Amino acid sequence: METNLLGTKTITQIGILVHDIEKTSQAYADFFGVDKPQWIITGPVEEARTEYRGQRTEGRAKLAFFDMGSLQLELIEPDQEPSVWRECLDKDGEGVHHIAFAIEGMKEKVMVLERSGMPLLQKGEYTGGRYAYMDTLKDLKVMIELLENDKPHA
Repeated sequence: METNLLGTKTITQIGILVHDIEKTSQAYADFFGVDKPQWIITGPVEEARTEYRGQRTEGRAKLAFFDMGSLQLELIEPDQEPSVWRECLDKDGEGVHHIAFAIEGMKEKVMVLERSGMPLLQKGEYTGGRYAYMDTLKDLKVMIELLENDKPHA
């Protein structure tokens, strides 16, 4: 039996690309009978240290999160700057962008996936952690996002 490349099988998030985060988050709120979350915007490149296809990018996105029990639904409305979000929205339109897994050891996991033919597309930092989008489309038919949260200091 092969080893689990990520060290987990638990999907923590599904990300969906949208053109209009206000309209789509309201539609989800109405559908599930919950409050519409306030969207946030990803940090500027100086803070987020965003890299897309190996290059620093100003690309940012509005994000809205719905907590759905053990799974989080993330709506993503990218700006016009280069990013994996913008590229996918322009190429494929609205819809599922990624499934995410909470992992430990980001650098090692990225290297393991890259050695398996699944290259890093975009990475960046957020308050309390970091993310990486891996190009798993050929094999898995969906992009994988790795999320690593910093451990709280004891």
